[in-house]
Amino acid sequence: MNRELYEHRARILKALAHRSRLLMVDALSEGERCVCELQELVGSDMSTVSKHLGVLKAVGIVSDRKQGLKIFYRLEVTCIKCFLDCADAVVRNNALAQERVAALVR
Repeated sequence: MNRELYEHRARILKALAHRSRLLMVDALSEGERCVCELQELVGSDMSTVSKHLGVLKAVGIVSDRKQGLKIFYRLEVTCIKCFLDCADAVVRNNALAQERVAALVR
């Protein structure tokens, strides 16, 4: 068992474990975005959005580039979208299971 690998995985999952960061990752899965677009999408102040992006950048999920006064972000690993699709499947399965239980109780 490689404990270091699991530590890295835990840091990546922890970086994703916030609604605003998931929203930004989802938006970036469609292409590069200016930080101002991500701020508008999330609805938080610029410093909060920058901190969230810093968390994602620190674990290698996103990268940035500067163009004049603007900063653009993009996904470094597009496979993250597959992971989010898998999470969506878990949500759907849980909802179906809850519906089945509710039907039995009626």
